[in-house]
Amino acid sequence: MPAIDATNLVKDFEGDIVTPDHPDYAQAISRWAANAARKAKAVAFVKDNEDVARALKFAQENHLSIAIRSGGHNAAGASSVQDGLVIDLSRHMNGVMVDPSKRLAYVGGGALWETVDKEGIKLALGGGYGWLSAAHGLALDNVVQATVVTADGSILTVNDVENPDLYFAIRGGGGNFGVVTEFVLQLHPQRETVYAGSIIYPASAVDKLVAATEAWWKTVTDKEGMLQIATVGPDGNPIFVVFPFYNGTQAEGRESFKQLLEAGPIADASKVVPYEELNGLQVLFFVFSKFYYLVDNQNAECDAIIKVHRRVAEIMSGGVFRVVVIYEFFGLGKINAVSTTATAFRREKANNALVSLFWDAFQDRHGEARGLAHELCALVTEGQSGMTTSEGLGYSNYDPDGTETKGTAAAVDKAKLVFGENYPRLQAIKKRYDPDNIFNKWFPIVPA
Repeated sequence: MPAIDATNLVKDFEGDIVTPDHPDYAQAISRWAANAARKAKAVAFVKDNEDVARALKFAQENHLSIAIRSGGHNAAGASSVQDGLVIDLSRHMNGVMVDPSKRLAYVGGGALWETVDKEGIKLALGGGYGWLSAAHGLALDNVVQATVVTADGSILTVNDVENPDLYFAIRGGGGNFGVVTEFVLQLHPQRETVYAGSIIYPASAVDKLVAATEAWWKTVTDKEGMLQIATVGPDGNPIFVVFPFYNGTQAEGRESFKQLLEAGPIADASKVVPYEELNGLQVLFFVFSKFYYLVDNQNAECDAIIKVHRRVAEIMSGGVFRVVVIYEFFGLGKINAVSTTATAFRREKANNALVSLFWDAFQDRHGEARGLAHELCALVTEGQSGMTTSEGLGYSNYDPDGTETKGTAAAVDKAKLVFGENYPRLQAIKKRYDPDNIFNKWFPIVPA
């Protein structure tokens, strides 16, 4: 890989420039999923908005492809680039500041949710596609303002009054329009502790578990949610791990999940926990610097769940892959109360199921993992009728095909599906802010 002359960039740059000959290079290009790492020609750890503008200018002058790294957790590699420039916000632009009087959080573009949780819980916390989405909607529905550095180096304040077209686009349109260096999030009152934890069931309990889940779902409130994970335990036997959530006391939580608790668990570690620990409960299933392949689909029916679980056990018995299939149960009423044309995000009325395979980084198994993941997804949706093409796509953030290179027919077709009826409007906004399509690492939109 020929070196680049970064002299002009280094001269005015306030942050850190890391090139392949730098001792920090290996760490700079490493990612949560080892297969998402790429050998960039340089990594620019930006310190402020002006640094981002300088890096964008340098990349365009030197014809370098770019990638933007925030948390670095995209398993498909959207935050990495081969032989290009990574603009990395994770080192210097990762802080969170809470304004108690206005109930707002000012979140650096490189911040992790762990930091947001810890700072926000001192006052309040709002939103996400997860535990609080039933009550407060998606994270993007709680973005009241953002700072965006566009392709020409402009530093823009974006909200419903200033640059409203860009405000629409960034809420669901990913990194297609610029580098978001700061989010301003609306916060909501949140109790300090919640009922959560893990409950483990044997595979033989699936009928009772599904029946209890269906009964719970019929009366679910905006205070509760659940994840169910199909995998294999340390002894090699198939298990379901359930993560219940109730935004209240332990007594309230156990009453809400009474039927599930009576469905024959073999272990129950559910209890009251500090809210900020909630998003880390399922971390034990995922390890940094493994190879990962993720693919999403809609929730399955009972017969399909049984078939999926059997196949998961078969795959894991080979000793190469660890597999988890995560079924998400989050109330969608608040999310779908927002108009489909209010933000770029494609809203659906079905919950998600996430298929994840991971394996040791020294093995080249990506092609095999891809085939197995899509096989499992086909099993997940088996027997479902009336599912639209859009619903079958699932949640775009889980989609492994989001990093297709710009301009390919496959990338264009997938982006049209991902953004649905909003795609033509996004094309026009793309033409205004990024006509040369330099931001093209995640479902690239063709300017028009």
